[in-house]
Amino acid sequence: MFNLLVLATTNQNKVREFKAFVSEFPVEVKSLGDFGPLPEVIEDGSTFDENAYKKALHYAKVLGVPAIADDSGLVVEALSGAPGVRSARYAGDGASDQDNCRKLLADMEGETNRKASFVCVLSIAMPSGPALTYEASCEGTILDAPRGSNGFGYDPLFYYEPYGKTFAEISMEEKNKVSHRGKVLRELSDEFDKVLKWLDQRALEEMPEQPDHSEFEGNDWSR
Repeated sequence: MFNLLVLATTNQNKVREFKAFVSEFPVEVKSLGDFGPLPEVIEDGSTFDENAYKKALHYAKVLGVPAIADDSGLVVEALSGAPGVRSARYAGDGASDQDNCRKLLADMEGETNRKASFVCVLSIAMPSGPALTYEASCEGTILDAPRGSNGFGYDPLFYYEPYGKTFAEISMEEKNKVSHRGKVLRELSDEFDKVLKWLDQRALEEMPEQPDHSEFEGNDWSR
């Protein structure tokens, strides 16, 4: 059975979160920080799915073991899906969370349709290419001013109706119960025994055939 998976991140919060979800399974989880310098991947896909798979496959190939990666962001209906895959750099490369929120508020000024969703796609890739994909989302609305000091990213603007609060006004525990990332990790955890079996099967299929040494039988190379 595969007993090593690489989580394609250096974010220790993500590492701890993922390890907690799969703690009951016989698998060791490492992050990119457990290895030496590695070539970076350019996340230039047009969808969350493309970026998650590209990142997972890149590090699976580099390290020679299955890798898990995710891509997530905010999708706003009135902005034709923006910020989307550019959520982290919506206001430009190197933009802060505050910069991105200010740009979103400016782009939404006067807009009556405030529907939005957080989306997360997770990909588990073998070094040879095959992959499994999980996706989840969380629906909400965009406020016209930030509220709350918890969370990160667009959380102060993302109002979640069932709680009657923004994601920045609730605890991390409350957020993880309903968030896009929490949902996708729970789905993965519920099926993780099947995932491990899938990894084992892919590994067996990809094992090179044993070389045929029959023509050398009987040879004594010491003479």
